[in-house]
Amino acid sequence: MTKVLVLNGPNLGRLGSRQPDVYGATTYAQLAEHLVETGRGLGLDVEVRQSDSEGEFIGWLHEAADLDADVVINAGAWTHYSHAIGDAAALVPRYVEVHISNVHAREEFRHTSVLSARAAGIIVGCGVGGYDLALAHLAATPR
Repeated sequence: MTKVLVLNGPNLGRLGSRQPDVYGATTYAQLAEHLVETGRGLGLDVEVRQSDSEGEFIGWLHEAADLDADVVINAGAWTHYSHAIGDAAALVPRYVEVHISNVHAREEFRHTSVLSARAAGIIVGCGVGGYDLALAHLAATPR
């Protein structure tokens, strides 16, 4: 099975309790379990991780590069300013950028992404279902 890391950035571990009007009621634990099962059904070996530490997140991107693994990445606020994460993401063979909310309908600073230029796809505003779309895209699209 193809290895896929689903990497979530700061505050995403608070899904279900953080602004449910924006991010929905699904908890992080529910999302992680769902994505592992969904991946299995698509022939993907999915591992879901979340960190509030930028250095740890960059290390995971390096690990994905070393494993030749695809990545689904929701870098949270880092999306908008962390060039270190953008540079590390550029090392992985392929990634899909996901945002639960429609970042383009929110604050101006959220309209910029350091990840988008190199992404194999960008999914915005589809709720947690955007992760399912990202996995389906990776499963259906050969590198």
